[in-house]
Amino acid sequence: MQQQEPTNLMEPMLVSSSSRYRPELTDLALELMGISTGLCRSLPEDILIALARLVRSMNCYYSNLIEEHNTHPVDIERALKNDYSADSEKRNLQLEAKAHVEVQQWIDEGNLSGRTTTMEGICEIHRRFCELLPGELLYVENPDTGERSRVIPGKLREKNVQVGQHIAVSPDAVSRFMARFEQAYTGLGKTEAILATAAAHHRLVWIHPFMDGNGRVARLMSHAMLLDILDTGGIWSIARGLARTVAEYKSHLANCDLPRRNDLDGRGSLSEEALAEFTKYFFETCIDQVKFMESLIQPDRMRDRVLIWVNEEIRAGTLPSNSDRIMEVILYRGKLHRGEVADFLGCTDRHARRITSALVKAGVLTSESSRSPLYLVFSAKLASRWMPGLFPEQR
Repeated sequence: MQQQEPTNLMEPMLVSSSSRYRPELTDLALELMGISTGLCRSLPEDILIALARLVRSMNCYYSNLIEEHNTHPVDIERALKNDYSADSEKRNLQLEAKAHVEVQQWIDEGNLSGRTTTMEGICEIHRRFCELLPGELLYVENPDTGERSRVIPGKLREKNVQVGQHIAVSPDAVSRFMARFEQAYTGLGKTEAILATAAAHHRLVWIHPFMDGNGRVARLMSHAMLLDILDTGGIWSIARGLARTVAEYKSHLANCDLPRRNDLDGRGSLSEEALAEFTKYFFETCIDQVKFMESLIQPDRMRDRVLIWVNEEIRAGTLPSNSDRIMEVILYRGKLHRGEVADFLGCTDRHARRITSALVKAGVLTSESSRSPLYLVFSAKLASRWMPGLFPEQR
């Protein structure tokens, strides 16, 4: 009879309160809480909603990049409009990206709130993502044997796996380790919950509950945890920071797999020092990304970048005159009712419709119907002008 692995093999689940690293980590958690809250208060709610849509594509792009799948946000945006490449491989990557964006939108709408670290919630992330994938992407190949295994959406794995030097727990033990994971990370106080985001990220990857997609699910779970705890509004993403330091990210994850080093390295089976170092890296990455977004969306600077672009388009004849006035008022208010346009510009209804139609056709404004208010759109195509540095230029 095979001996079952005890769940204490993945202890410690958190950096302990007695750890010498704890004060610094608590300070970083509180700093993150403060700057994230301030970021969400800096713009009108409707602008934040529009920005969150672009950030989903950004998050997807960088999360895919960590998996060595390079699908540019412009191609992701096309996929969201069901505009796919004729090349089957590129089309599959577009479908994968679209699946990621749709799952993150489902998370951003609050559908995972309160159950981000439950086994049921994590399995639902995996199920929703995998159900949207093309069949060709639902197979994983063992690099040693060449054996191909089908990935079942939302189902815990039934085979042994090894990732690098790490041999994950046996299939029979996965559900027990996931139950311990849920127990450790659910129902924590706010500061403890923030501190848990990094630890939970690694421990989920360490368990490796699914045949494939574990890294992506862990990043989506981390996004959901931060959304839940900090009310981020979905307008910043840790995935960008992880992808930009991907070697460091993977090195920290591998170090967290290591056993306890000595009597000063906590009391669990795994290294508490490595977990503390990863937690510090995780928070510093989050803080860096919040500050980056803060620099981009400073209201006056962002308005200037958008209006410079609009005026260039007016001079080029691709947008009608007074388009800048419409864009400016929407940047201040977040939206504009169609009936207000003619009065605001002092023109006829027909001329007002011509201007708003041109802006909608340009992809910078949107509306649910011909009578609904006009809202701003942050387009991936224009991101290099409106939000420089958000992601690389398309080659």
